[in-house]
Amino acid sequence: MSKAKYRYNPKTLSYEKAELGLKDRLLKFLSFMGTGLVFAVVFIALFYVFFDSPKEKRLKRENAQLALQYEILNARLEEQSDVLDNLQDRDDNVYRVIFEADPIPDNIRKAGFGGSNRYENLEGFDNSDIVVNTTKRMDQMAKQMYIQSKSLDEVYKMAQQKEKMLASIPAIMPVAKKDLSRVASGFGMRLHPILKIRKMHTGMDFTAPTGTPIYATGDGVVEDAESTRGGYGKHVVVDHGYGYQTLYGHMSKIDVRTGQKIKRGDILGYVGSTGRSTAPHLHYEVIKDGNKINPINFYSNDLSPEEYELMIEVSSQTNQSFD
Repeated sequence: MSKAKYRYNPKTLSYEKAELGLKDRLLKFLSFMGTGLVFAVVFIALFYVFFDSPKEKRLKRENAQLALQYEILNARLEEQSDVLDNLQDRDDNVYRVIFEADPIPDNIRKAGFGGSNRYENLEGFDNSDIVVNTTKRMDQMAKQMYIQSKSLDEVYKMAQQKEKMLASIPAIMPVAKKDLSRVASGFGMRLHPILKIRKMHTGMDFTAPTGTPIYATGDGVVEDAESTRGGYGKHVVVDHGYGYQTLYGHMSKIDVRTGQKIKRGDILGYVGSTGRSTAPHLHYEVIKDGNKINPINFYSNDLSPEEYELMIEVSSQTNQSFD
């Protein structure tokens, strides 16, 4: 309780109790309220500096939980990145090697994103670094996964083409082993049976009885089925695609027509001795990109290693050819 104030009266030479006017009372009240308000503001400010409000406590708990979730997410991203790296390595060094395709360069697989700052809206917060870095990793992985997906689509197409190519490339003997009398002559310089001079023999001669079936050595389309071509008599030429052709000469009978699609193992005709020939046999040629090459390299599907070694030995002898 405030004490009463007194004033000295010189007239009466005594102290008299002072009475406050309305203005003085108002000023006193305002002074009291102002002092209280200052103390209240200082107290509240100090409280908020050293103590968290319930809302701040809740937000801090949520931030801590989000930071933990981002750490867990980054750990999972690391695991997925390892899996993706392994897949990319197999893609470049296994799948593409098998199908003779170039690997995808790292500057394409791991290229960044150009242009303006894609993560500007994520900056300016307490945890911006972890949010931005995690988002960048997710975007980068998404891009790598897209590239890898496209690569696997390409590998799948190459596998389909490879399967078709493997079925098309000559890979069996044109005369069955059970019907074959012998390999009469191989590829290379040989003594011509009619001209009696050494001449390049551009194929292999297989002796077999007249009427023995002759088989297509790979899938393809019959390009020629006619009776005259440089002394081959009745002969068939098959276009296998991929730059490969095969020629079957001196047939006694042709069993296919020009333009006909055939599969490996289909009968093209039968062994004979038509054209410039001295005995029943099949003259067989393999042609790659217009060049006649040694057929000895194209019997992978039906000869054992021992049989293949023996055929190489026999076909290498510089004996007389049959045509």
